[in-house]
Amino acid sequence: MKQHRIGMIVGSNSRESINRKMAEAAIKESADLSFFEIRIDELPMFNRDLLTAVPDQVTRFVGECQQAMGFFIVMPEHNRSLPAVLKNAIDWGSKPKESNVWRGKPTAIAGASPGAIGTAVGQQHLRQILGILGAVVLGGEAYVSYKPELIAADGSFAVESTRQFLRDYLSDFSRLVSRLA
Repeated sequence: MKQHRIGMIVGSNSRESINRKMAEAAIKESADLSFFEIRIDELPMFNRDLLTAVPDQVTRFVGECQQAMGFFIVMPEHNRSLPAVLKNAIDWGSKPKESNVWRGKPTAIAGASPGAIGTAVGQQHLRQILGILGAVVLGGEAYVSYKPELIAADGSFAVESTRQFLRDYLSDFSRLVSRLA
């Protein structure tokens, strides 16, 4: 029975995001975790002035993050770092400091890119930021070199080695979530 509710955050606002496709295929591989998407594409740019009258989109985002037992963040890499839309969401979730939604939450990071090293460098930046904010980031790396044949027409993985790799990664994440629950 899937008992741990995990917030899935896709760090892209692209309609045809390969990371969204990969995230949706990956969560089908987890036997132990229940995922729900936390959208970040409608958040206004972080501005401390807005903390006095927090926009509805931010209230929704923060509330959904608070309901999550942990996070599965799947991200592209932009200029060897994390995308601005993802950094913006992280900033909103970390303010005010005493309400930081990332603190103490288990977090798994994955990403896909057409390049040979996937999103390895961007993930390192994300790990650093989340670590400073107190998230418990799963060890290991999950970056995928994305090819069009990776995802089948039904939205599942067409490449068995990638399916097994992400199944194992999410199993490790499930064990981390269970230990921290």
